[in-house]
Amino acid sequence: MLHTFIKYLASNNKRYSDHTIKAYSSDLVQFQNFLSTLYQIDDPARASHHMIRSWLVAMLESGDTPRTINRKIAALKKFYRFLSIRSLIDSDPMLKVTAPKAARHLPGFIKETDMDNLLNEVNFGVGFTAVRNKLILETLYLTGMRVSELTAIKVNDIDFSRKQIKINGKGNKQRMIPIVGRLAASLSDYLPVRDAILQNNDSSAPTFFITLKGKAIYQRLVYRIVHDNLSLVSTNHRKSPHMLRHSFATTLMNHGAELNAVKDLLGHASLAATQVYTHTTIDKIKSIYKHAHPRA
Repeated sequence: MLHTFIKYLASNNKRYSDHTIKAYSSDLVQFQNFLSTLYQIDDPARASHHMIRSWLVAMLESGDTPRTINRKIAALKKFYRFLSIRSLIDSDPMLKVTAPKAARHLPGFIKETDMDNLLNEVNFGVGFTAVRNKLILETLYLTGMRVSELTAIKVNDIDFSRKQIKINGKGNKQRMIPIVGRLAASLSDYLPVRDAILQNNDSSAPTFFITLKGKAIYQRLVYRIVHDNLSLVSTNHRKSPHMLRHSFATTLMNHGAELNAVKDLLGHASLAATQVYTHTTIDKIKSIYKHAHPRA
């Protein structure tokens, strides 16, 4: 049953990313091992809701966070729903399982002043690497795209006449992200520098961002570029591309952007995923109130 479910996820690759499939597979194998050890059951399809609850309790007692456990519950829900729809089980045991409440996680972000300092004051130097690295930082911060989306951009995904970039997001869902005048100019200025590298290396890499050897850029390199440059202006312990995504959303919210617009720009499937960014706006309102109200 488990193997059939994983094959189903893999075949439905327009909906499930490789990362999701790998995570679900790992979680379900872990559950299967738990059942085998404690209940001598090798097939998760035979598990009752009592057995599932005991697994959740065991994870809590071992120190797993509610956030981690909820991810594993999501895998189980998908699995048992798959079995139920195909009438491979009599009833769905997950209907009697309640997920633990996860503590609200507020995303970290880089201050606007720090980003302004990095992009306006820091000297990146000259040459291809300098131009590319600064542009990567600008693109992530001014569009909010994921690192996987950035590394997948092709030259023809950028429409300079309409000032927009076509993004292939999670589950192959496409969205269009506008590029402001400053970013559009930087992207355009990068093209001849990129072409020179391709010519020197006799390469034809299709991706917009490339390495010094003319190959398609890879995520680990982008992580290193972001971390090293954010270290110049921020003491935040997390300095990843995803931090720039958080910073993009936070900046928009602090400047009055509508939540639905931010949701569409980020490529979130639901509004709930975007609402976490409202905390910064609330903090800003509190600050304004404290300084402006005579009785505050």
